[in-house]
Amino acid sequence: MVGTAAAADSVNYEELYCAHRPRVLRLCRLLLSDPDEAHDLSQEVFLKMLHQLSAGGEEIAWGPWLNRVTVNACRDRWRVAWWRRWRAEPHGFDEAALPGDSPTPEQEALGAEQRREIWKAFRGLPARQREVFALRFLEGCSTEETAQALGVTGGSVKRHLFRAVQRMRGALRGDS
Repeated sequence: MVGTAAAADSVNYEELYCAHRPRVLRLCRLLLSDPDEAHDLSQEVFLKMLHQLSAGGEEIAWGPWLNRVTVNACRDRWRVAWWRRWRAEPHGFDEAALPGDSPTPEQEALGAEQRREIWKAFRGLPARQREVFALRFLEGCSTEETAQALGVTGGSVKRHLFRAVQRMRGALRGDS
């Protein structure tokens, strides 16, 4: 009987892992801008999910839970002093390496220079605005889901999103 329960848990973990891995990895890449660091951190997130599964307890909505744990893990990584020193050396960001859907014709038509400018503007946002922008526009979360993942109010999400969009527009126009 114990083996059956363990097998059911591993099946649930495998299903959750397969369903959420691309999204968690993509979110880590967006917030950290380093593929190796993002891969390591995504594994840590799924290790936390495994611990939460084995602890049992109440039913959890895994999508929002993983969003919150991923964002918090990225924040923790940013707070570490060695990470800040290492981050000072810029790393390229190749969005083609992100798991997900194939690019649309419009995305393919964007030139390499324009893509670099967009990602440069994104990386220039303050951390909270970058998190809100990534969750709302790149991950497609609702305002409420984003607020829950970040532990802020819906109004705060809207304010940060508005400011992020304004900053990105200004950066892409060449405003100082």
